[in-house]
Amino acid sequence: MLATIAVVLLVLWLLGFFAFHVTTAVIHVLLIIAVVMVVLHFVRGRRGI
Repeated sequence: MLATIAVVLLVLWLLGFFAFHVTTAVIHVLLIIAVVMVVLHFVRGRRGI
């Protein structure tokens, strides 16, 4: 779930940066959030039942 959200945020960042040439701080904040979520996903690892 967390990885999916990170991928969606990363795709939105790429789309906004390259397709629409939006260079506001919001785009970079989305990238930072996506990277943080990916790092948290790998740090937490899989939880057993």
